Amino acid sequence: MDLNLKNKNALVCGSSQGIGKAIAVELAALGANVTLLARDKGRLQSAISDLDTASGQAHNYLVADFFNSEEVKNVVSQYLHSGKIIHILVNNTGGPAPGTVIDADSTRFLNGFKAHLINNQNLVQLVVPGMKESGYGRIINVISISVKVPIAGLGVSNTIRGAVASWAKTLATELGAHGITVNNILPGYTKTGRLDDLFRKKAEEAGISHKEYEIQTAEKIPAKRLAKPEEMGYAAAFLASPAAGYINGINLPVDGGIVPTL
Repeated sequence: MDLNLKNKNALVCGSSQGIGKAIAVELAALGANVTLLARDKGRLQSAISDLDTASGQAHNYLVADFFNSEEVKNVVSQYLHSGKIIHILVNNTGGPAPGTVIDADSTRFLNGFKAHLINNQNLVQLVVPGMKESGYGRIINVISISVKVPIAGLGVSNTIRGAVASWAKTLATELGAHGITVNNILPGYTKTGRLDDLFRKKAEEAGISHKEYEIQTAEKIPAKRLAKPEEMGYAAAFLASPAAGYINGINLPVDGGIVPTL
């Protein structure tokens, strides 16, 4: 099975920590040159030191805030101006804040839409010409299992994630003939800072400890545990590889079996 990503260039968004960083680590382990993109320069510098360079790869980072879509677009556009080709794009950023959908004002929807769908669209338009030129492209969107089953208390996130999934499926049908695949990873409950924050709020509402809430949640998962960020990295690395060239337009839950749908 061909998993070799040597001489492939990857741009991984939201990669200074959590799932994004875990994906960057796995892509580098398969030989890719990885460009990290996030807003915290200090964390980016720390993250880049954890990337494998055994195959002589060159890694770097870009700084931009995903809540400023024009900044993201301009930073990446300038980076590509020298003729750099991105073969693998991983769209990933933190989700909208928790809360019920009925209480969310329009600004929260607009901000979430810009941070996710608009950024994704802008980045795809920037990197696809190079993918077409090289005959190799992998666009991987990190979304959520809420694409399959909406998650209570994440009203805006559920809405935006669903829009991104439909966008990606449409894009997959348009780009498949060019050797470019577009797929979505749907993480289940994964041990990240964002999940810890959500669990603390839920635990407080339930009148129990954070640890007890985590245990109760894990019991609902067939695997009886939360996911590790690197397990999302494994899935993304496979989808980015030559071996996954005929997998296109799918939603891949990496969730320990908690999603009750096929």
